[in-house]
Amino acid sequence: MQKKRNYYLVKVQFLGFRYSGWQKQPGQKTIEGMLTKTLKYVIEDRVYKILGAGRTDAKVSALEAAFELYLDGEPIEDLDDFVYFFNINLPPDIRILSVSKAEKKFNIIQHSKEKEYVYLFAYGEKSHPFCAPCLVTFLGDLDLDKMKVVAKMFEGTHNFKAYTVRASENKKFVRTIKSCEIKENTIISASFFPEKTYALHVNGEGFMRYQIRMLMGVLVEVGKGNLSVNDIEESLKLDYDTQLPYVAPGSGLLLNKLKFK
Repeated sequence: MQKKRNYYLVKVQFLGFRYSGWQKQPGQKTIEGMLTKTLKYVIEDRVYKILGAGRTDAKVSALEAAFELYLDGEPIEDLDDFVYFFNINLPPDIRILSVSKAEKKFNIIQHSKEKEYVYLFAYGEKSHPFCAPCLVTFLGDLDLDKMKVVAKMFEGTHNFKAYTVRASENKKFVRTIKSCEIKENTIISASFFPEKTYALHVNGEGFMRYQIRMLMGVLVEVGKGNLSVNDIEESLKLDYDTQLPYVAPGSGLLLNKLKFK
């Protein structure tokens, strides 16, 4: 007789600075690995597995990420108690926001509709060391106005083959970015932050590995005067076949919003 399976959508926040990304890896501390390990204490002697809505790189954080929990046997009796016990067993840099029942037909990967990534940054003099987990400071001056103009160029459907590492692993390089803009940072604040901080907001249905970090890296090079508007126009053409070498540090990137169909 086949065991009954229960399905749950779990919303989660985490500070990724001390983790090697989302996906479980041998010998590495990861978000998925920590969640799976903690569940052994929360639902003892139960058969379960989890599936994330997507992968994040090393040091990348999330204000709203999610995973699906598959639990065999009896359903969770009290979801509020489950959230409470899950959180008290997790380390302080991971927090469960909510748990809700999901239908069997729900697939967290296929039903992920839109993601908003935000890259937090400043420029000028070196920032306070406490900024390191969530904000990157690019030393020296940047032409922020020019960067804002170029950021809008990434909106729409383009060939982003130049904006991913290990291009041979990806088959679909033509992607659509719904919006891409640089604003003043209103996401996270702290007394030790520089006086002015900024946020690159990027919205879309799906992104390739390192794509957002490479967009940010290119924008920084534009701000430094090392790349021109024409360089960016050329990099988005269908016949462009050169990988760009500019990857911004992972610690400035966070998954800010996640919507489902």
